[in-house]
This record gives sequence, structure tokens and C-alpha cells, in this order.
Amino acid sequence: MASDPLDVREEAPRGGRLRGLWQRRLVRWATYLLALLVVAFGVFWLVFARDLPSVEKLKAYEPPLPTNVRSADGAPVYSYARERRVELAYNEYPPLLVKAFLAAEDRTFFEHHGVDFPGLAGAVFDYARKFGSGQRAKGGSTITQQVAKNLLIGNAYSPTRKIREALLAYKIEETLTKQQIIELYLNQIFLGRNAYGVEAAAHAYFDKELGELTLGQMAYLAILPKGPSNYDPFRDTDRALTRRNYVLREMVRNGFVTQEQARVAAAEPIGAITRRTPKFERVGGYFVEEVRRELIDKFGETSQDGPHSVYAGGLWVRTSLDKRIQGFAAEALRNGLLRFDSGRGWSGPLRHVDVDGDKWYGALLNTNISLDYSDWRAAIAIARDGNAWRIGFADGTTGELPRDAAQMPVRNVGGAAFTAIEPGDIIAVAPAGRRFALRSVPKISGGFVVQEPMTGRILAMQGGFDSSVQSFNRATQAMRQPGSTIKPIVYSAALENGMTPASIIVDGPFCVYQGAALGNKCFRNFGNSRGAGPHTMRWGIEQSRNLMTVRTAAQTGMGKVVKLIKGMQIGDYAPYLSYALGAGETTVEKMVNAYGVLANWGRWHDPTLIDFVQDRRGQVIWPENWRACDGCNMPDWNGRAMPRLPTRGHQVMDAMSAYQMVHITEGVIQRGTATALRDLNRPMFGKTGTNNGPTDVWFIGGTPQMIAGLYLGFDTPRSLGGYAQGGTVAVPVFKEWAQKAYEGLPVLPFRAPAGIRMVRIDRASGRPVYGTFPTGDDPKPAVIWEAFKPQSEARRARRVGPTAAPSTAPSAGTTGAPASDSDFLQRQGGIY
Repeated sequence: MASDPLDVREEAPRGGRLRGLWQRRLVRWATYLLALLVVAFGVFWLVFARDLPSVEKLKAYEPPLPTNVRSADGAPVYSYARERRVELAYNEYPPLLVKAFLAAEDRTFFEHHGVDFPGLAGAVFDYARKFGSGQRAKGGSTITQQVAKNLLIGNAYSPTRKIREALLAYKIEETLTKQQIIELYLNQIFLGRNAYGVEAAAHAYFDKELGELTLGQMAYLAILPKGPSNYDPFRDTDRALTRRNYVLREMVRNGFVTQEQARVAAAEPIGAITRRTPKFERVGGYFVEEVRRELIDKFGETSQDGPHSVYAGGLWVRTSLDKRIQGFAAEALRNGLLRFDSGRGWSGPLRHVDVDGDKWYGALLNTNISLDYSDWRAAIAIARDGNAWRIGFADGTTGELPRDAAQMPVRNVGGAAFTAIEPGDIIAVAPAGRRFALRSVPKISGGFVVQEPMTGRILAMQGGFDSSVQSFNRATQAMRQPGSTIKPIVYSAALENGMTPASIIVDGPFCVYQGAALGNKCFRNFGNSRGAGPHTMRWGIEQSRNLMTVRTAAQTGMGKVVKLIKGMQIGDYAPYLSYALGAGETTVEKMVNAYGVLANWGRWHDPTLIDFVQDRRGQVIWPENWRACDGCNMPDWNGRAMPRLPTRGHQVMDAMSAYQMVHITEGVIQRGTATALRDLNRPMFGKTGTNNGPTDVWFIGGTPQMIAGLYLGFDTPRSLGGYAQGGTVAVPVFKEWAQKAYEGLPVLPFRAPAGIRMVRIDRASGRPVYGTFPTGDDPKPAVIWEAFKPQSEARRARRVGPTAAPSTAPSAGTTGAPASDSDFLQRQGGIY
């Protein structure tokens, strides 16, 4: 067939056609491969890299830190923590400690770029080999990968997590230095015993600072990231020693230590201490728990609640706790409770837990009971062996409680306590030679608060016998009837409304008609006394006369009385006369603060436990208006006048009325229901209280420096017995505290505000007197100095016959009183 003449194409050589075909195929295959790679990368990104955490978080990462509580003098007293951790910088870690962790976890840490590929390959192979067997493959993670896992990804066990971990480790190495990475690691790694980070672990296992650890102890800490429970120093000693010595050999192999150093370290025992909570002086259990509640209300509990949370924010809290005063308060209240409870038999176990054979140790620790009274200890009854109980303690030791040391009768049941004890009972014991003797924690309880009246700062708080046994804080949470301790507030309302300390009030029958259905309500004095006739207000308060109190409240108006009670934040009561005798409910803290108002010239201060709170960097974050007092220390004094701090608080009653009541209640100590305190030999005011039953006994009072108050009573109110009174049960507790607490403090009188007039009056009639009269130590003189507001004195006076020595009034520099009879007459303008 002839060729087409129009066809001018030349026939291509065969080899050229083949090359063209392969080129097209290569392009097609390359396109397919590129598309496959794009798809694979997309799948890889979706599975592994999507939502990968930002490494920038690590730059701003702040590990959860405990909140540290300090007393008023700056001494540590407690720490709130769920993760015990002390944050350190890289240069604060001993170099040998860092090398021990590198030898145990990642010897090429300073050489790789986040991933140890041979180790990772081995881990992948081990995972494939053990897949489906239920066994966990070896880790193969570098320290950088562990940081990525612990801080950003999580601990899920899967190949996906491993790849994400490796990707993130590479990004971390691009962002942070090696020193920053190891610092993060050593601060956050969990090492058992609730210790996070190596500094906390050094204290938890060895009770040492990091710099005090031996090489062997450093190597032991380095084995713990693999699983702290696998290398318990007491339960798995051989396994722990084997692994520790492996770390020492690795340190030699990498040139971190010499063979001789490793040999000496390997010969050491582990040297760990028994597990225990961080050491703090046992003081202020109820106080620090109340601080914890306030902090949680203010800042929240965990990191989800904000950056300054109690259990993660690393706060530094300066409280008003005075450890010395707190110790005296706790001791006095406990001794008072034991005195009242003595002879009533064994009160029973503190708690009961189930015990499985010899597995008693964990059960005891989980109760968190740790008595700190005298030499008492909390123990668990393990098993009875003939005439002795085997008992265990929180330090892991055991002892014996013999039958003859547990013979007290069981309260309300009878029989010996020894036979009533059961395995798993948590009991109180005390050393008795080589054995132990049973003790009884009293059933009666109470609360005790000490406050600084000029500021409202609470210096001490004891809410029961022991906070680990009875967590309920009776100082702030127990609502009790204050009894006669409310009377100074009632009479203060009367002073606010025209009455004076010398006003005559009838101590006689007083009834109120309550309507046809209820009839008359008649009040009585303590002991059913019908009354002693007309007497001064002062006498009525000193002798705590109920009939005079309700008569005064009725004359003043209960509306005005309960208004002042509410203004002092004691309680919000209806205007019923029974509240004038203490029938309303309140707390010890509120009553002590109210007496602080009286001592502070009627100025109210919020009762506070916390002076200020700092964040982990030392910045004060509460109170909001806090500011440093620059130049306040003596070495910084510039010779200028002392700065005057602004007056805080607010006035809730007239200053002169407040002082009058303080001056009157000084008489309670000298001549009234609290004369047991007279031999303390310092100006002191106060008031006893005994409510119906009596179910509670009270005393509140103090000096210009400190006000203290307490009550004793059963948690479920019941009679204490007819003999129990505030003056016989509560006052001795206060006195035991006061004898130690006021020791060394200057003897200061209560200062009178401007305007108060000190007038000599006849103590019985309240009439002013002039002339001279005997002086001496008579606690019940016929003539006394009384405090009056201007123009409120009685206008009739009588002369007292001449005596050998002229009398002197209280110091004019502190009370504004006249210094002599002639000065008295001159200032009063003659005889009324």
C-alpha cells in the first residue's frame, strides 16, 4: 500500500519509543507515590500529630507545689499537699545525683535529640513480641520522652502514645535546653511515698537534704522511677539492692564514678527510714485546719480552681499562730477535760478498723490518728495472747498491753476494758516500763480561743482534745449557749442607754406575762435564790444575778439589747428576755471577739487567722490592700516620727460604755465568781458562764494584751452535774493557761478613753463619797473607784471619816482619775 504523500512524519527509532513510555510511567508512578505519601502523611498527622500539645506550655509549666503554713514568727508549722514536692533549679541538684538518674534512665541524654532510636527500636520489638500476652513491654523512653509523657500527653499504654511521645520529645529538644529538661524531670517525677521530685523523696526515704545523701542513697532514688512499689526498702530489700547496684555499675561504665566509689556505695545498706508524714512540730492542729478551710474558700482546692489553689499553688501563708500560746492553750484544755473525766471509766476505742492477720500497719496509717498529748500514743490492737494484747504503732513497731494495765471499767457498761478490746480497735496507750498502759480519751470536749484584742488576730485555737481523733472544731463550729458570759453585753446595752455602773437594780422576783395560753414566765437566780434586794449594776454583774439581768434588759428594751448582740456578731436573736441570760447559740470564737471589742474601746475587728498570703514567687496576693512597711525595722530608722498606721475596724458601741464594762468586770475577778484568778496579780477582766442543766461551763476574759475564752461540755449536750459551774470548772482551765501565757508580759492596766471620770463611790449604795478612807488589800472595800461618763454621777454624796493614810486613785496617766482626795474635790467642783 502506497504511503500517504501528505504524511510528513518520520518513523521514530524503537529505542526512543521505549524511553518515552518509561518516562510517562515514571511520572505516573511518582504521582501515585506522592499522592500516597500525602495520604500517609495526612493519616499520620490525623493519628499521631493532630492535637499534639504545645511545647510552649513547658516554658510556663509550674509543677503542683504544697502550700506552706508558718506561724507568726515565721517558723514552718504545716504543709497542705497531695503531692509532696520541693521545686529546685538545675544548679541546686548535686551532680552525682543527676548522673545516677542518667545511668539508670538515659545514659545518652546529653547526646541524643530527644529520642534514643536503638532503644526505641528495642521497645517496639519487645512490644510486638509480647503483644497479646498481657505483659507490658519495656519502656525505651528517654528522659525527654518521659517529660513529654508525664507533663503533656499522659500515661496511656499504646504504640500511638509512643510515637506521639517521640514527636513531642523532638519538639521539646528544639525549644528547651538539656538543663531545663532535666530540671523539669527531677522536679516532677513520682518516686513513691507521696514524694514528687527528688528533694521530696530525699526527705521521705532518708529524712535528709539532697546534698546530705550518700552515693548509694542517690543510686537508690534513681531506681524508683521504674516503679517505687517494686523496690520498697523494707519489703523488697534484695530486689532494691540488686537494682541499686546495677545503677552503680552503670555509673562506673559511663565514667561517672570510680570503681572504688561504687564498691564503697554498694557495701552500704539502703538506710531508709520508716514511712512517715513530713515532720512538723505538733502544734495547732485545729488552728491549721481552720486556716485550710479559709484558704480553700478564698483560692480553691486544686489547680482547676485557679493558679493559687491550696493543693497545687505553692502558697506561703503567714498566720497569727503563736506556738507558745497555742501549746499552753492545748495543754490547759486537755488537762481540764481529763480532770472532769477522771474516774468515769474507759471511754472505748478511738476507732475500729478491719484487720486481716498481720496486715495491720496500713490499716492504722489510714486512720491518720496520732495522739500528741504527753507521752500518749495511738495503737492498734492486733491479737490477744493470753494475758496481753499485742499492739502496733504507726512507726511499724509493736508492743504489749498487759491485762493489769487495762483494768479500768468500761463506761456505762462495766467489766474490764481489757476484755472489751477487739482486734482492729484503735486505742490510746502510754509507756509503762517495757510495756504499755491503757488510756482513756475523755468524752467531754470543749473549745479554747486566744485573741489579740487590738487587732483581732487569733493567737491560739484548740477545738477539742486532739484534732486527729476529733476533727470537729468546737472553737468555731460548735453552736453553744453562752450562759452568763452574755451578761456584760446585755449590761453594755444598758450603759449605752442611760444607766451607770452605780445604777440601783432590784434583785428580786421578776415575771413576764406571756398571754392567756402561757401565763407568767418567772425567772430565777442560780440556785433558786429569790433575790437580795436593791443593789448596784456592778454588784449584779460581779455576782452574776439573773433577776437583775432580766430586769435590766426589760428596762433597756430587748430590741436594743439584741441589736448590740447582733452588732457584735454574737448572734441574730429575737427580742426575748431569755436571750439576756444566754439562751441563744453562738461560738467561742464569736464570744472572745465580742469581749475583745469591750477591751478595745468598742471598736470591732474581724477575727483573723491569716496575716498574709504569698504566691510561689513571694508576691503578696492577700489581703488585696497589703503593702510592705519599708523602713519599719529599727536598723532602718531615719530618726523621724514613728509612722501612724490607719485605724482599722469599726465602732459598734461607745468607747466609754465599753471601758465601763471592762472596769466593772474587773470586779468579777476581785470579788465575784472568778476570784480564783485574783492571785495572778495583774489587771484582768472577765465573766464566768453556766447555762441550764448545766450543759456548758464558760469563762471569757483577759488583759489588754490577750483575751481568752473557753467552754467545756458534751458534744450532744447533757448535764455536767449540779456541781459544775464556770467558776469551778472553766476558770481553773483558764488559770492554768494564764499562769504560763502571761509570764514575762508587762503588767498593764486597761486605759480609759477620753472623757471618763473616775469617782469614788460607796460600793453598796453607789453614792459618791469624799474624805479619806482606809487602804489595804481588802478585796471587798467599802469604797471603790468607779468609771462614769461626764455628768452621769449620782448627785448625793456622803463623807467618810478621816483615817491615817489618804487613798490613791488609779494612775491619772492611764485612767484620767484624780491622784488624791483634794484633786478629786477640785476636779469635781466640791461636794455634791
